[in-house]
Amino acid sequence: MPLEDLIYVLDLLGTLVFAISGVIAAVEQKFDLVGAFIIGFVTALGGGTTRDLLMGATPVAWMHNLDYLLIVSLAMILCYLFYPRLSKIRRSLFIFDSIGLGLFSILGFQKALIAELDIPIALILGIVSAVFGGVIRDVLTNQVPLIFRKEIYALAALAGAVLYWLGGLLGLSAGIDAVVSISLVVLIRSLAVARGWQSPFLPLGSNSNSKED
Repeated sequence: MPLEDLIYVLDLLGTLVFAISGVIAAVEQKFDLVGAFIIGFVTALGGGTTRDLLMGATPVAWMHNLDYLLIVSLAMILCYLFYPRLSKIRRSLFIFDSIGLGLFSILGFQKALIAELDIPIALILGIVSAVFGGVIRDVLTNQVPLIFRKEIYALAALAGAVLYWLGGLLGLSAGIDAVVSISLVVLIRSLAVARGWQSPFLPLGSNSNSKED
């Protein structure tokens, strides 16, 4: 598959899974249909929009192609038809979020490389593409965004983007490289949740302050 076609397929698939996670979050918060569509929309396209704005690529990608709006609408339909089943799966939101995280980290990194940006910048944009939609979703649904918690989230996206870059250096085909890298992201997230892994954090010195008091 040509690289351009692969990027497009990944983009649509990532849009779908992130939109589903957004709609599920909205339904759990008892939003109406308009609210659920908006949450699904910003979850699916917020990260890519932020990435494109940072890269100066305007109008942003979804404005050039109605397929993205159709994909968000499809997510609404799927959730409407199958939400009773999805609601019985406790980790449904987590599963969709992990897949989307992997897809968009690779996509954002690849788009930055095509724009001939340096590797560190491309890795940052991969993370932005992967996590900012979720940040907007969590803020609008009155939750602390995952990226600001101790959960391993942005680090998983970074690991996937780095592996994708290394796979390209080793000559792996783009398709295999993407599948392996996305699988790594999902694996890291799954193990982190199952085993309670947490991101390192900076101590605030509260213990020392309390001793002084």
